Amino acid sequence: MEQITIQVRNRRKARALRTFLKSLDYVEKVTIANMKIPLKAQAKKADFFASAGIWSKREITLDSLRSSAWPRRM
Repeated sequence: MEQITIQVRNRRKARALRTFLKSLDYVEKVTIANMKIPLKAQAKKADFFASAGIWSKREITLDSLRSSAWPRRM
């Protein structure tokens, strides 16, 4: 059995390549190793409470939300 190592810069393209290789009948095993999260993605972790208060200066009621979400059709 032979082994090939390929380095791909783009994660999406690496997955596409893996899908293609798996479709070949003579390929036994395909693994992706060292898929590290880029530094930019690590810095952008979502903070749920950071968005608190963004609607504080708007007049929004439950009825106004319902009327805009489900407009009545006659």
